[in-house]
This record gives sequence, structure tokens and C-alpha cells, in this order.
Amino acid sequence: MPNGIGSHHRGHEGKNNEWLTPPEIIHALGEFDLDPCSPVNRPWRTAKSHYTTEDDGLTKPWIGRVWLNPPYGPHTGKWLRRLACHGRGTALIFARTETEMFFEHVWGKASALLFIKGRLHFHYVDGTRAAANSGAPSVLISYGDEDAQILRDCGIKGAYIRLEKD
Repeated sequence: MPNGIGSHHRGHEGKNNEWLTPPEIIHALGEFDLDPCSPVNRPWRTAKSHYTTEDDGLTKPWIGRVWLNPPYGPHTGKWLRRLACHGRGTALIFARTETEMFFEHVWGKASALLFIKGRLHFHYVDGTRAAANSGAPSVLISYGDEDAQILRDCGIKGAYIRLEKD
């Protein structure tokens, strides 16, 4: 599997690896106002508004309910920090619960988690489903009570956990 999984990801060697969230995940979670990590070319919308790598979504204003499938790798924590500060939205990342990033930006800050049953099959920018699964378990992380409720009721198979904030 390539280095990057998710919306728009740049591999550690500088290669551009774009992997899209399965559309059924987006559909189950409802409408989002902003996707700050959207690929330039996308076969479906993930939000009303999109920032791409050309826009540098970390430096732009975030509004409303945010969908976040950040670049996986050493910079994922920057995106999670921004969503935690924004306080409204849902992120999709690998379920690396023991990492410093998870302790800094998820535990004690997020509202709820949904550990997805099985491994996701991401999609290419042309919309086709990748043959291989993601290679690791994934988790949806909600920030804010509204997103926690949506996550609880979304119907995606997995284990839902409501969290207490620090």
C-alpha cells in the first residue's frame, strides 16, 4: 500500500498519493460545510466547500461542520490539532491510539470515537475502489456534541465510544 491514505496525501518520498474516503462513509455522516484536505480532482463532494493542497487548508479559515481526512504521516497531528481547536467536525485516521498524536489531539479533546469494523478500502481519484484494504484499522473521531450524536447514529459498523473532555 502506498505511504498515504485518505483525502490528499503526500508520501514521505514526496510522491503524491491520493486516496479518497469511501463515499458510503461520507454519505452515512451527512453533510459537511468544509473539507480542508480535499484532492484537487475528486469524483464526489465531501462537503459544500473544499480546500486542496493548492489552497493550504491549514492556513485558511474553517467554518461550520468540518470533514477531515488529513494527510497521513508526520503532519496528521497538525490537522487534528486544528480540528480540535475548531471544535466541530469529524476526522478519519488510522486507529493508532497509543501515539503521542492521539494523546495530544484525541484523548481528552474529542467528543466520541467510532472504531470502524474491518479495514476500509479507499478509492482512487477516478472513483474506483482500491483492491487492497488500507492495511490498518481506522477510526472516526468527532469533535462537538452534534458530531458525536451523528457518529453514534450513523449506522457505520464498529464500536462507538463517547469520551469525556479534559
